[in-house]
Amino acid sequence: MGKAALAVLLLAPAGAGAGTVTITALGDSLTHGYGLAQGDGFVPQLQEWLTDQGADVRVINAGVSGDTTAGARARVEWALADGPDAVIVALGGNDVLRGLPADAARENLAAILATAAPQPVLLVGIAAPGNFGAAYQAEFDTLYADLAQEFDTLLYPDFLGPLRDAQSDAAARGQWVQADGIHPNRDGVARIVADMGPLVLDLIARAAP
Repeated sequence: MGKAALAVLLLAPAGAGAGTVTITALGDSLTHGYGLAQGDGFVPQLQEWLTDQGADVRVINAGVSGDTTAGARARVEWALADGPDAVIVALGGNDVLRGLPADAARENLAAILATAAPQPVLLVGIAAPGNFGAAYQAEFDTLYADLAQEFDTLLYPDFLGPLRDAQSDAAARGQWVQADGIHPNRDGVARIVADMGPLVLDLIARAAP
């Protein structure tokens, strides 16, 4: 069994009832929980937050560290083969880090969203830095909103948005991120989950029978 598949089984809560809403979180290292203990990553913290809110939900971790939008496009049918009730799509960070074309990311994400339909989807964006130029940054700044409108998805504009204000200096950055300066630590993930969580509750409401 592959490591990604094993992670899905380990992180999926057991004993889901017939009325339980199942959400597959398709993403990269930010979703997978890179550098974190098993219970500290995005999916287990989101699961715990939603359960604390009274939601009857099962969140499945389909994040693969290092994945690009192209990589996720290649595996999306397998990732969604069990027919979840809703999908979180959180991709693009590795495209940005590698300076891959924004139009290719747009095409790949569109294909992923088309595959996820008709399940309700929460599309999670990522903010592009300016080191590849203003034009590249602008393309990434618009593609998530455009796709959310085209496919009628919920939209969370920037996965790392809740941490950006806290990353204005080195001391603050260390509070929320790991030593690589990119991936959130346990407390950073908690901050993201608390901010994104209400939108995931909206996603659950869309998926509930």
